[in-house]
Amino acid sequence: MQIDYKLKSKSDRRSEPFKPTSTLSFGQLRTDHMFLLNYEDSKWQNARIVPYSDIPVPPGAIAIHYGQALFEGAKAFMHDDGEIYTFRIDKNAKRLNISAEILCMPKIDEEVQIKAIHALIDVDRLWFPIQEGASLYIRPFMFATEDSLGVHPSSKYIFGVILSPSGPYYPAGFTKPIKLLITKQFHRAVSGGTGAAKAAGNYAASLRAGEFAKKFGASQVLYLDSENKYIEEAGAMNHFHIEKDGTVVIPEFTDTILRSITSESIIELQDSLGLRVIQKRILLDEFIDKVKSGGIIEAGGFGTAAVISPVGEYVFEDGSSITVGDGKVGKFTKKIYELYTSIQNGKIKGPEGWLKKVERFNQ
Repeated sequence: MQIDYKLKSKSDRRSEPFKPTSTLSFGQLRTDHMFLLNYEDSKWQNARIVPYSDIPVPPGAIAIHYGQALFEGAKAFMHDDGEIYTFRIDKNAKRLNISAEILCMPKIDEEVQIKAIHALIDVDRLWFPIQEGASLYIRPFMFATEDSLGVHPSSKYIFGVILSPSGPYYPAGFTKPIKLLITKQFHRAVSGGTGAAKAAGNYAASLRAGEFAKKFGASQVLYLDSENKYIEEAGAMNHFHIEKDGTVVIPEFTDTILRSITSESIIELQDSLGLRVIQKRILLDEFIDKVKSGGIIEAGGFGTAAVISPVGEYVFEDGSSITVGDGKVGKFTKKIYELYTSIQNGKIKGPEGWLKKVERFNQ
């Protein structure tokens, strides 16, 4: 893939390293440029890096009317050598293609995706936020652009990548556990649907439940399966809990649960952590009983944006609640967080291939 660089003039671009004077929020800032690639005539073409700006889309675009759109979320980190490294970006590229297949969209070669992401980071590397706990959030996305009101897969698409210098997903960061609402009223996905895809429509459908959760002081909903029998995942992350013996339990991946790269990574790191990590279907009633009895001592969520979100309390629609352990960040959750973030930041050597250096081509 040959990339056409149509960059801002140097006088209009960031010329000094980005050193925020206050803690960055998540996902609000943008860098100077974006990557775009078009799909037409049954092939991907016209790869380019251009100034960040609006993308012209016809009012009849299939993505607008029928929701044929997907996205990914990844992060890059600056190490002590001053270089930027993407984290497990190959996993994101694979997962994007899984989502594309589910949504009847064209796949993009994984190496093409990685090259696009690294090229954009290289161009805008001065935007990396020099701040404790900050990162460069990477948002690849694809949407249908064919101008048609017929319900069918589009013949035209745009694949893009934008970057966001970001702080923690939750303002309090890792130190303050969140609250989740357990409700039988809303469901994220059903078997045979798009639950395993990072489809834009899945997140649109979660907004009503998320607003409902806020009425109970909860950050998100912990979704159950369609029969309200098993725990599945939270709105923006996979769920996990830790039992009294230190066993980490993650709900088994099904076609209604997004396969979290963070969850997969924790499973692969279990020997380094000295913890047993298992996956199984988790009955809601058993989960509640174990939290109440002390059989479950810690819980939380795994996801790219927040990394690990400790959960201190679960609230129900009748206003009752249960507290996990002492309601604080537990020792096992802290151990997982410290190892995982130390690998991301280059403080501890991770498994081979997890971190990819962004080479300097445009300096």
